[in-house]
Amino acid sequence: MCFSKKIIIPILSLALSVSTGDAVAQQTIIPMPQVLQTGTGNFVFNSNTLIRTDGTEQPALAYFREQLLRTGRIKNRVAIDTKATTAGRSELLVTSRGAEDLPAEGYRLTVTPSGIRLIGKGAGLFYGLQTLLQLLPASANGSAVIPCVAIEDAPRFRYRGLMLDVSRHFFTVEQVKDLLDLMARYKLNRFHWHLTDDQGWRLEIKSYPELTRVGAWRVPRIEFSGNTLPPQPGEKATDGGFYTQEQVKEVIRYAADRHIEILPEIDVPGHSMAAIAAYPELCVTRDTSIKVSPGSSFAKWFPGGGYEMYVDNSLNPTSEKVYEFLDKVFGEVAALFPYPYIHIGGDECFKGFWEKDPAVKRFMEQHQIKDAHELQGYFISRLNKIILSKNKKLIGWDEITEGNLKDNVAVMNRFGEKGAKEQTEKGMDIVLAPGGNGLYFDYAQSASDQEPSSHGGDAPAWKAYEYNPEYPSLSADQRKHIMGVEGCVWTENIPGISKLQYMILPRMLALAETAWTNPENKDYRRFAQTALPAHLADFDRKGMNYRVPTGFSYIDTTITTEQFTLTIPQTPVPGSKVFFTLNNRPPGDFDHEYKGPVTIDVPKGKSIPLKTIVITPAGRRSIITRTLLDNSDKPKK
Repeated sequence: MCFSKKIIIPILSLALSVSTGDAVAQQTIIPMPQVLQTGTGNFVFNSNTLIRTDGTEQPALAYFREQLLRTGRIKNRVAIDTKATTAGRSELLVTSRGAEDLPAEGYRLTVTPSGIRLIGKGAGLFYGLQTLLQLLPASANGSAVIPCVAIEDAPRFRYRGLMLDVSRHFFTVEQVKDLLDLMARYKLNRFHWHLTDDQGWRLEIKSYPELTRVGAWRVPRIEFSGNTLPPQPGEKATDGGFYTQEQVKEVIRYAADRHIEILPEIDVPGHSMAAIAAYPELCVTRDTSIKVSPGSSFAKWFPGGGYEMYVDNSLNPTSEKVYEFLDKVFGEVAALFPYPYIHIGGDECFKGFWEKDPAVKRFMEQHQIKDAHELQGYFISRLNKIILSKNKKLIGWDEITEGNLKDNVAVMNRFGEKGAKEQTEKGMDIVLAPGGNGLYFDYAQSASDQEPSSHGGDAPAWKAYEYNPEYPSLSADQRKHIMGVEGCVWTENIPGISKLQYMILPRMLALAETAWTNPENKDYRRFAQTALPAHLADFDRKGMNYRVPTGFSYIDTTITTEQFTLTIPQTPVPGSKVFFTLNNRPPGDFDHEYKGPVTIDVPKGKSIPLKTIVITPAGRRSIITRTLLDNSDKPKK
């Protein structure tokens, strides 16, 4: 980016540090409540504060007390009083009385100098407690001063999701639980568990034990790339893992306590190489040499999005044995997961092996199926009947609508507005998860080549924050079919928990506000400059990984000037420091520390490269920004 001006242009920080003022504390809540009225004064919350309840929602209160102990070292007594009143006592009163008039998942929270009153039931009460936790200062030390406030809140969308792909890289039960805790804090309520793909089958299916004995394991490789070796003769498959059904039940219970429902995904008919490695008879080629992919290339991609598979990774849509397999697999999945929907994938199904197979051609002629797209539609329709027979509903990626599908199914939209318009016109319910609108968290968080390896383009946090799934082209009736939004984490380039945290934070927080808060109550300046720094500081204290925002808005900039004043009003993470260099060397904590405005004179005919880095109290570093201060006569590009 180039600024061609002779004026001195200071570049402001993206984020300001947080003061302890009441107004600031109230503005740090993520997601921002629908109605927030600031009051006068504070309430002092300490170990003597009585938590009084009418006896409902004990799991939510237990979780709240656990979080209090973790964050503020406050241990409170809980009194169950069925005759709870609203008398102005020094207490936290938690009650479901009066919640009848609240929207689904809604709550009402009032903080006065004499006490706190929270009204809600079910998920609403749980979310009210999460808001209260965010109002508690991080440095409580046994006593917390909470600003007076009146909040009435409820979510914009009923589906507020995050998808984790555990096929490309496996994550343990404890790591999944940690992610669920993070989701709960920010009021996300749907965990989309992508359990199967070409690189691993992660769910125990008792009817087909080879799915995990063979399909859950691959030969070890360092990375996914075109240079990655495929399985070699005699090489043992030692990389992988899977979840037993008992472990899945444990995770489901854990999520339910946090008012999160789990959407399982079994990806068919494409992306099925792990299943085919276990049971080769499931594909038309019946190729017994097929192995679980270790991340090596098995397809050729063409400009415009076309592709050709070298290895058969699609189920045979004409085989009754395949439908018997699907009936048993989805029967066990339906019995495990309480959520009404099952995700069947349906994306990127290569049809070339179908089109070459004589038996498939005969089947299409017999059933008057005109092409392979319509054949996939036949498959989806058959699978939909199986899922309906298990008292579940089918949801899949956009491609499930190919082939003139007439079934009433839901769509998880990854392509955006055009597809959303067509899908809702057909009366389909949809979840919006388009990568082009910043909701693919496996993309880089900026266009800089300093970002860690990623799967696609760049998707900065502001893009997820500013995304509005209620497209102007949709009618009011069409918008009623929008269930909500979801952020997706594909893990080809995410081998472990540290990288996972880096890729989702802070973007997950932007997603949370997009999913919960009405557009008229959203303000990216408030989010980035006031709210986000407080949450990043909390991550820093807890030793979590996250992307540290840069001190400058622009990462690579040219400014034409004779004199430049370096001005960074506040750092993006409270307590962090900014270091800079003027000699084109990457800055570190041994270079010039920014402590106030610095005036830089640029000689005529010269240019000076100004580079900056932010280093947090825990030692986490931002990527390096480069601002070329140019006073030469060279024409600008």
